Amino acid sequence: MTVHKDLYSIPATGDVCVGDEILFSEAVFGGSFRKPKFLGEREIAARVVKDSYGAAKQQHTFTLEILASDGYQPLTAGSMTTRKGRNVYRNGTSRKPWADEAARRTALDKKHGRGDAARAARQARKDEAWL
Repeated sequence: MTVHKDLYSIPATGDVCVGDEILFSEAVFGGSFRKPKFLGEREIAARVVKDSYGAAKQQHTFTLEILASDGYQPLTAGSMTTRKGRNVYRNGTSRKPWADEAARRTALDKKHGRGDAARAARQARKDEAWL
């Protein structure tokens, strides 16, 4: 399925939230874990269904519904997948505009609140370990 890049007009690297329809690219590797071989690039258009922060290291993870994909080994439209935030943002990310950008701001504020809480909890654990 072809990705229509012109629909994703707003830069969103580092600031994606639930409800966004995003476009990003990723490298595809094959071979073994110890000796990976670069096979090609893949573009993914997806809707962010869920996001979370890992308890230990606050690794931001997105659950994505694939809308379209092309390139090497494209993903199937309609399938679900997860990606670490650092991988979604790695090569630049863009998004479609929302019909109501104020609603997006609310979703973004919730995401930032969860991130702040996760960072504070991690810092508290670190401080406690030093005692």
